[in-house]
Amino acid sequence: MAARKLCIGLTGRMASGKGEVVRILNGYGFQYVSLSDIVHREAAKIQPAINRGQMQDLGNHLRREGGAGILGKMVRELVEAAETSRWVIDGIRNPAEVVELKKMAGFVLLGIQTEVPIILARLKKRGRATDVAAEKEIRASLEREWGDGEPAGGQQVRRCLAMADFTIVNNGPLPELKTGLDTVLKKIGAGHV
Repeated sequence: MAARKLCIGLTGRMASGKGEVVRILNGYGFQYVSLSDIVHREAAKIQPAINRGQMQDLGNHLRREGGAGILGKMVRELVEAAETSRWVIDGIRNPAEVVELKKMAGFVLLGIQTEVPIILARLKKRGRATDVAAEKEIRASLEREWGDGEPAGGQQVRRCLAMADFTIVNNGPLPELKTGLDTVLKKIGAGHV
């Protein structure tokens, strides 16, 4: 008999700490997949190097063409067909994607919330917001992924966070994020192994 699947979906703004959660869960034996992988795969067919805004546009195009939940559906089908039983699914940015992924038994949506000034500081530390123009562009991307000015089928991280089964506020150091994640894993009976 196949092992019961446990799929932890992640939603939150860029630089909120989702990548750190993925790293921790990988260490606990979770296989990684991102809805963005689907967008990257489609982007490679068109143009190999595109920026974040173009990726957002392409993701929105895929949602318009295939329905708002298409990326979630494609990842759900990939996970359901795989032998692996523990998954971390990143890049969830639209409520219809959440609905598609929640069709899987064992799916849990984890929201990672971080204040915008902390996000900007993290991006500066990474070297992505080194001047005023870059910061202005990042703020625009943050607003867009939050759902400001986006169509219903576009990026709607604010609405996805409202659908989260659990939320971790990640405004502090990395050990606090890990403690919050471990607490969630205990609540869902996942443990570390």
